[in-house]
Amino acid sequence: MHEMSLAESVREIVEETARTHGASRVASVRLEIGALAMVEIDAMRFAFDVVKRGSLADDALLEIVETEGSAWCMQCSKPVAITRRGDACPSCDGHQLQVTGGEQLRVLDIRID
Repeated sequence: MHEMSLAESVREIVEETARTHGASRVASVRLEIGALAMVEIDAMRFAFDVVKRGSLADDALLEIVETEGSAWCMQCSKPVAITRRGDACPSCDGHQLQVTGGEQLRVLDIRID
């Protein structure tokens, strides 16, 4: 489960940011996870709950903002929404898609005390 290592990285980012700003604790963390990021949302929630124990984020609430995947279809020259890699273009059924969005996993914001 690679979500555990991702959650550890998120916790490190959160703790470093909190310490930089002199915080005594982290109240909440908001993540953006794209549909094409290959991250299982429930596994990420579980992993973050495990890795935050004993850290400044021990009591932090985790909010996840899911963004949809998007691609450029080279056959019909249109931007299209996709839910996973390998999907066909919803407009022309072509498979020559270049992913343009939905691959991100990033910390959007952190609320500290």
